Amino acid sequence: MLGGGGARGLAHIPVLEALDELGVRPAVISGSSIGAVIGAAYAAGMSGKEIRRYVVALLHDRPEILRRLVAARAASLAELFSARFGNPMLIDAEQLVALFMPERVPRTFGDLAIRLKVMTTDLYARAERVFEEGPLRPALAASMAVPGLVRPVVIDGRVLIDGSAVNPLPFDIVRDDGYLTLAVDTSVGPVAPRGVPDPWDALFSAIQVMGYTIVAAKLRTGPPDIVIRPKVGAFRLLDFLHVSAILRAADPVKAEVKARLAPFIAA
Repeated sequence: MLGGGGARGLAHIPVLEALDELGVRPAVISGSSIGAVIGAAYAAGMSGKEIRRYVVALLHDRPEILRRLVAARAASLAELFSARFGNPMLIDAEQLVALFMPERVPRTFGDLAIRLKVMTTDLYARAERVFEEGPLRPALAASMAVPGLVRPVVIDGRVLIDGSAVNPLPFDIVRDDGYLTLAVDTSVGPVAPRGVPDPWDALFSAIQVMGYTIVAAKLRTGPPDIVIRPKVGAFRLLDFLHVSAILRAADPVKAEVKARLAPFIAA
């Protein structure tokens, strides 16, 4: 079960590599925000190492990242600057998925090799909405629609935003299926004082604090079998260009995953 956390969610990759090295194949994956995106790539049949190679190659190419982000803008620059309180950073979620997802990720849930559940937030119903069938990419787009940065997604007449707003670590939506649940929590809030943050940093830090609080409450009421927390708290929500540093910081977690799973595999 792969949680949200922005760039920190890249730490899910070493966990998936550990599963591959153990020869363990999940029966079902649930994910929220970045966890849903990485979970979709894994559910599509990509190995952990293949996902690592893809994100490192992509995120090290800054000109290409900028080109794709410009292409994913929710409106033209003229429209943005003519709008009152226009946000030139606003991204179209579905374009973002189309431009950044690996080609191997299929169009529908039914074409995945592993069952996947994607967490989103129904804004006006003030509740979670889980997708596990039908078109895949709109669901992924909704799950990663970070307020203020990525435009909400409309599916079946419902306005949907980032799944982390209601369930940053969606282990509970698979627990009733009777499987061993392994949850990867990257929802840690700000851990090191950096003075007074700028407005964007303050917004994203607040989102992280809310996510951390939700996860802490969920873990108190009914935790999964195993919780893994990669040590990536030093990184910020949008530190995607620090992909190699994030992966290096998370790599030691592979040994923990193997040790924690060993008793269950032996049984």
